[in-house]
Amino acid sequence: MLELRSVEARYGAAVALRDISLSVAAAELVSIVGPNGAGKTTLINVIAGMHKAASGSMKLGSRDLMDLAAFRFCGEGIAIVPEGRHLFTSMTVRENLELGSYGKAAKAARSESLARVASIFPQLPEWFDRAAGTLSGGQQQMAAIARALMARPRLLLLDEPSLGLAPVIVLELFKLIRRVNEDGVAVLLVEQNVAMALDIAARAYVLEQGRIVAEGAPETLMNDPRLRAAYLGDDSIGAAR
Repeated sequence: MLELRSVEARYGAAVALRDISLSVAAAELVSIVGPNGAGKTTLINVIAGMHKAASGSMKLGSRDLMDLAAFRFCGEGIAIVPEGRHLFTSMTVRENLELGSYGKAAKAARSESLARVASIFPQLPEWFDRAAGTLSGGQQQMAAIARALMARPRLLLLDEPSLGLAPVIVLELFKLIRRVNEDGVAVLLVEQNVAMALDIAARAYVLEQGRIVAEGAPETLMNDPRLRAAYLGDDSIGAAR
């Protein structure tokens, strides 16, 4: 479904991503892991249309995304939950969710989408009339994911969803991400919690200094001693298994 080939991204003269080639199949869950500063957020922003690629090829199905205006990416079926969630904290949770369905097709299916996200996040209806800023960090992350799903995406981009959350909340959150994927939505997950990211994924890519240095099944990556030591964090993976 999503295909990137030899994508490069820059900040001015500085190259942030080099020769990035990756794919995400329909209804697949793929993780991107790597150290701080590797370019993970830049990659997610490129795929979401928030940062324009300098060169390469990027397609969603047969649709060429390279020259597509940023505001049209959502209409093509791509939704992003950015790092830090970015809810409108003074607005209610319901109002935040409704903003996620601003597109014509999504707006027409708003009631159906509300019921769908409520089935994935059973606590969500209890928060509908609360200001989003009064929710806990974990609750806000769930609301942010639900808002993205209101756009009825084919591909959901998640940027560091576990950031700042307690371990017990992270476990619950990743169960819900798996549920979203099982509901038929392809997920591309950027995550520093390597053990969790690999545990949940069907395939994974390792990003280092703007380049993909390894890819494959999570089991393959976890069992490669060089990758475990250099990129994945041997201790954290061993403890999670």
